[in-house]
Amino acid sequence: MKIAITSVTGQLGSAIATQLIKEIGKENVIGIARTPEKAKHFGIEIRKGDYNSREQFNNALVGVDTVLLVSGMDAPEKRIEQHRNVIEAAKLNGVKKIVYTSIVGAEQGNAFSPIVQSNRQTEKDIQESGLNWAIGRNGIYIEPDIEYIENYIKEGEIRNCAQNGKCSYTSRKELSYAYVNMLLNDKLNDEIYNLVGEAITQTELANYINKVYGTNLIFNSISVEAYTKERKTELGDFMGTIIAGIYEGILNGIYNLKSDFNIVTGRQHKLALEIIKEIKHN
Repeated sequence: MKIAITSVTGQLGSAIATQLIKEIGKENVIGIARTPEKAKHFGIEIRKGDYNSREQFNNALVGVDTVLLVSGMDAPEKRIEQHRNVIEAAKLNGVKKIVYTSIVGAEQGNAFSPIVQSNRQTEKDIQESGLNWAIGRNGIYIEPDIEYIENYIKEGEIRNCAQNGKCSYTSRKELSYAYVNMLLNDKLNDEIYNLVGEAITQTELANYINKVYGTNLIFNSISVEAYTKERKTELGDFMGTIIAGIYEGILNGIYNLKSDFNIVTGRQHKLALEIIKEIKHN
């Protein structure tokens, strides 16, 4: 059985490929990358595949039984057609199953909603493809907060607009276990799963970081408008709006969700504190 992973050089695709290789061996895993030479370190067959090229995916999915479609990172209006290039190429090649890394979130009501809408359209396209399928809706990654820790230390605080809202954080490593199970276990087919962990507030997040890293961070909440302006100034309009939309979603309870992680993996999702400790020691 040959399983292909798209966007294998990305952080999520890389984590899933690493875990899948452990489970089924290098000879059964195919990596697909826009720049194949960046994926040589996996020691697996690498094929060229740019989401914008249907032709490249027609070739990349030859002889593949199952494909993991990692959601693209382009603007929402472009993602739908990019994902369709993969879906149609899978159908052409007789791929039996497609697993998709979608996201949790509100389809209406905040600045992140257009991205959620594009993911929901891909979910629908996959469900109507005629292939076997399984869809995961990823929670918010906790890694960016850890990667941002030097900025937090410099500012002495975590500052955003989430107030006391709770977020069911996950990590790419936890997600890799879930997606490998979804790829290999056909009993999980034809379902959508919320792949999220423990719901915590931003104050709890700051306290956990303090405990693991010995910092003295506090959480300060500002208005959605002020935070949006701040993020757009630092990150540009597109990314700044997206980040602000995520924290507005936390404020509104969008990311305080019941998890299906145990259904998919047979175990509970690791607690946020445990994940933070794991990230520090890796």
